[in-house]
Amino acid sequence: MFPFSVLVGKAVRRISRLRGGGSALPGLVVEKIDPGFMGRALTGLPHGVVVISGTNGKTTTTKMVVELLQGQGLTVFTNRTGSNFTRGVAAALLGEVNWRGRLKADIAVLELDEAHAVHFVKLVPPTHCLLLNVLRDQLDRFGEIDQTTRLLEQIAAKTTGTVVLNREDPRVAGIASTVHDAEITYFGLDASLRSTFPNDDELRGDIGVAPPSSLPADVILEHVDGNTAMFLTDGESTSVDLRLRGVYNIFNAAAALAMARTVLGGAINRAALFASLATVEPAFGRGESLVVDGKPLELVLVKNPSGFRLGLKSFDAAGYATMIAINDNYADGRDMSWLWDVDFDSLGLAGVDMVSGVRAYDMALRLKYDDVDVRAVEPDTTAALKAFISATHDQPKRIFCTYTAMLAVRRDLSKITTVEVVS
Repeated sequence: MFPFSVLVGKAVRRISRLRGGGSALPGLVVEKIDPGFMGRALTGLPHGVVVISGTNGKTTTTKMVVELLQGQGLTVFTNRTGSNFTRGVAAALLGEVNWRGRLKADIAVLELDEAHAVHFVKLVPPTHCLLLNVLRDQLDRFGEIDQTTRLLEQIAAKTTGTVVLNREDPRVAGIASTVHDAEITYFGLDASLRSTFPNDDELRGDIGVAPPSSLPADVILEHVDGNTAMFLTDGESTSVDLRLRGVYNIFNAAAALAMARTVLGGAINRAALFASLATVEPAFGRGESLVVDGKPLELVLVKNPSGFRLGLKSFDAAGYATMIAINDNYADGRDMSWLWDVDFDSLGLAGVDMVSGVRAYDMALRLKYDDVDVRAVEPDTTAALKAFISATHDQPKRIFCTYTAMLAVRRDLSKITTVEVVS
């Protein structure tokens, strides 16, 4: 049955790619005909299986962990497309296993949606997991954040080796008390940076900034200056100039360092580790920079209040033409009420040149309440992008977009400029 399911899955994958279909379809097919496919393919990897989950930062953090481990000489399997449902993992496996279903890799590093991760770990208990944060996101799918916490607890409970937790998020740090069969380690912040990275309660103004955590952290982000960050490990501070954009990605780097150190332990090459971190480029759509008409165009993924707030904080609106594209498809979350929890005052001086997406008028109304001038509204992203580029051809550009809007915008941009193909 196993080789037959691989044969069918690979055939569907080939047909799907030829027709330009979705990357997860072959995985959905093989899940239906062979539910044990992933477990067999991922069993026996020398360094095990890493699961990365949480509300924000999964894709970029996974990319960093992969490149840090590759820099240490490991062959790493990952679900590179950012399709973080189990079907996405299965589809990625179909592209890497041979016809007998065997995977040539030292370790698997997998980004997984909180709910799908629970299903995955029942099939494939991970040796390591990295849990990033718990923030309000896609309320229609996950409910309130206590439910998200319970999902992450189930991931940690199935982990056989080490659970890496964000000590600055009280809900994530609290998961340690529910773990009985795995070791616990933490990543964290210097006290001076706590207000820069508020947890969900602090974002909502429920409580003041919490006092510094007393939990010991394996990696501490000590200082941030633009794209330069200083990390404390083993009592030694190391400064790194990062290619990643956005303060949120810099804290994600601390998480990635903690996981890489956990996987390799004393065998890690410290100099190579930080050298690899310095070369990591943004994941697609996460601060990704393209060139259109000789000017930079940045894509910034936004999907919840925390992500949008930190995106606005990280990218100065001055001198940039701005477009916002908001969809409410399943992968984005249907409930867009979170837009009212974001402060858009930073866009007030320059205004927004174009608002697009399925929920374009909702977004335009939200901006109006913050006295942000909106120059155009066009729900169709293809038409909106064309008009946006034409009207702002002599300016650098930035597009804030939800997940499916980002995919649509990247697809249209690939027709006029070089866009990395992710498959």
